[in-house]
Amino acid sequence: QVQLVESGGDLVQSGGSLSVSCVASGRIASIRNMGWYRQAPGKERELVARITSGGETNYADSVKGRFTISRDNAKKLVTLQMNRLNPEDTAVYYCNAEILQTTWDLARNYWGQGTQVTVSS
Repeated sequence: QVQLVESGGDLVQSGGSLSVSCVASGRIASIRNMGWYRQAPGKERELVARITSGGETNYADSVKGRFTISRDNAKKLVTLQMNRLNPEDTAVYYCNAEILQTTWDLARNYWGQGTQVTVSS
């Protein structure tokens, strides 16, 4: 079984910073794209940032210049550093990863359980 476990969600004041991390464990041959999504109350889940196995990144327009995604392939870890947070960033943040459990497997999409980020005004 593959698990993605997030950590780091918290309550922060507007303008503050926070880092959330996600580590993958289990039977894993390789990990392709890793990313962070978020879902605010009453809204659909949206992509926040994504990073390829080679380190290429892309971001939602709303977080460009404020958030930075990074990964440590050896540790199977992806981190989202969030700066200049504002109340509109309040959401449950979900880790996502495309994982092959064997070298001949197809990549499958896995999700973490989510971590709450709340930004107070």
